[in-house]
Amino acid sequence: MKIGIAVLGAGRWGVNLIRNFLEHPNSQVLAVVDPNRDSLAAVQKQFNLDASVILATDWSQVQALPGLQAVAIATPASTHYTLAAAALKQGYHVLAEKPLAINLTEAIELCQLAEKQQRQLFVDHTYLFHPAVDRGQRIIQQHQLGKLRYGYAQRTHFEPVRHDVDALWDLAVHDIAIFNTWLEQTPIEVRAIGTVFPKEEGINQEAAEIENQFSPSLLTTNPAEKLADLVWVTLTYPDGFQAFIHLCWLNPDKQRRLTVVGSLGTLIFDEMSPETPLIVQRGNPDWGGEENNSFESALAKPAPTGATPTKRIAPQPTSLRHREVLSLEQVEPLRRVCDRFLNCVQTNTPCLTSSGSASVELIRILSTLSKSLELGGQPLRPF
Repeated sequence: MKIGIAVLGAGRWGVNLIRNFLEHPNSQVLAVVDPNRDSLAAVQKQFNLDASVILATDWSQVQALPGLQAVAIATPASTHYTLAAAALKQGYHVLAEKPLAINLTEAIELCQLAEKQQRQLFVDHTYLFHPAVDRGQRIIQQHQLGKLRYGYAQRTHFEPVRHDVDALWDLAVHDIAIFNTWLEQTPIEVRAIGTVFPKEEGINQEAAEIENQFSPSLLTTNPAEKLADLVWVTLTYPDGFQAFIHLCWLNPDKQRRLTVVGSLGTLIFDEMSPETPLIVQRGNPDWGGEENNSFESALAKPAPTGATPTKRIAPQPTSLRHREVLSLEQVEPLRRVCDRFLNCVQTNTPCLTSSGSASVELIRILSTLSKSLELGGQPLRPF
């Protein structure tokens, strides 16, 4: 039996959810909700929707729809809590776009509500379903990189500038989730510094209108003029590994790149290189290593009696000897998200990687980073 779904939000990401649920054999799109009638018309035309699919401008119009079992939320972040809470209270399973909520208290409340209602709360952390992340995790778990040294990531683009969250909340969760998954740890200390650039008048007017249409009672507590456009994040993990993340939505070039450096090689996930998204550069980039240790030992031997003293030569780092492009399964990550969500609904069991509880831990880190940002970059513990 197919699972009846309503998709809230027909913007860029909502359209992708609609497409995947329409194509999945175990789901039936019963309704699409968006306050913008032009967006609804565009969806109707793009997918040639059956006349039975309800196109509504308000969520209340479909809350009691017969056959509805699940709701997928792809609306502005500040509306997630209100919409997800309403859906759970109606007895529906919920798939929510990241972040689950824009503060920790609301995220915890949603988890508690889902547990009380015995419904699945699934958060769309799409990158955790990316084949490159799966393969990268295996590379690290097999210790192919040797001792892990540090990591860094760049996630930048030129607009859209959000109205309801800053660049930290809009972008950082992806890289934090990947680092946590690859390292199988969570940070014990976090730090964030940021910059707010002057906004042009009206730059966020459209986003604000959409936000208020979905949830008129919600007024952003951080006006766009106070939201950081550029953020630098430092994550410190229990074993001493540090990750550095560059976040910005005013860069002229789009970057989606994450790197982990180890004593035996480097793992690079570059989403903007579709032909070679995951690469391992093998070799020892350290000063020293077996080759250099032998070299240093030879230099340390005393010169034969009467021989001319040999000038000591500083050891050089061993070059990276091999670049390997890793093969990946050709599957859309969001398709895997939708498939897993439907399976969770059918079995009424949570997904460990994208449950509401897993998302709460990420929001706890983001909340602590926000506090650090407010304090001018003070290191804090996310407990």
